[in-house]
Amino acid sequence: MLYWLSSELTFPPIEEAEEWGGLALGGDLSPERLLLAYRSGIFPWYDIGQPIIWHAPDPRFVMFPDKLKVSRSMRPIFNQQKFTVTLDTDFRSVIKVCQQSRRKGQYGTWITDEMLEAYCYLHKLGYAHSVEVWQEDVLVGGLYGVSLGSIFFGESMFSKVSNASKTGFITLVWELQKRSFSLIDSQVHTPHLESMGAEEVSRKKYMKVLKDALKVSTHKGSWTEWLEM
Repeated sequence: MLYWLSSELTFPPIEEAEEWGGLALGGDLSPERLLLAYRSGIFPWYDIGQPIIWHAPDPRFVMFPDKLKVSRSMRPIFNQQKFTVTLDTDFRSVIKVCQQSRRKGQYGTWITDEMLEAYCYLHKLGYAHSVEVWQEDVLVGGLYGVSLGSIFFGESMFSKVSNASKTGFITLVWELQKRSFSLIDSQVHTPHLESMGAEEVSRKKYMKVLKDALKVSTHKGSWTEWLEM
């Protein structure tokens, strides 16, 4: 049974989520509720025309930064500097392209206009971040997500040319490694990320890592200068 949320800023225990991961319906996408959701092991995911659906799946698909796998085929991409990667330079464009991207078996988009504006506001507050991948000044790949403590919660990525999104993701993981991030939450399984070292963990293990990660100070604000250090 899914819980209907009221205006009260609270969520039911994640252990009461459905087998497919659904936990609650309704509420809003205010920054206070979104940040509470991430701190509680919950995230929103729904289609246009549906109420907001809050998820807490078991197992959880994650990446431990130190387990990143970079294939041999990707090494020339970096050595030859085929792409330029930036952080937090064009958040709105990244989420907009993610919204417009169509994936196999997907009808419409789960990034509603309401969600787009909510995450742009989180970016303005310093909690949401983007990775941009450029080729000759054209945005050809990218991803965005939310950061709290030493966890990065990945939301969506796109690639307009081969290896663009992989380049952005690998660059981000390297930067998170330097700053001792403990986890990247990828939420649900994708073969793309599994090939780079992501894995499934139980919700119980995920919550333990999350609890410890939230004890660390959040890298709030723009990450633009990270790649220049």
